[in-house]
Amino acid sequence: MNRMIVNSRVGPDGVLHVTVSVGSANADRQVRVTIEPADESPAEADEYRNWLRTVAGKWQGDFERPLQGLAEQREPLS
Repeated sequence: MNRMIVNSRVGPDGVLHVTVSVGSANADRQVRVTIEPADESPAEADEYRNWLRTVAGKWQGDFERPLQGLAEQREPLS
């Protein structure tokens, strides 16, 4: 059985009804159902965009990698 993504909407009564046909070949198999929001709220998206605008392009200086030192000398395996 392949992974399936089904988009559905919770009813005004707060109950989610989902009917998914997976075929008779997959009958009597255990499955996992995960419930998560399909999209973020517009307020969260706006908040993230505003934060991103405050940090984007703010780096001053060069990216430099410090010296790593010398590798330890080990005895040969032979």
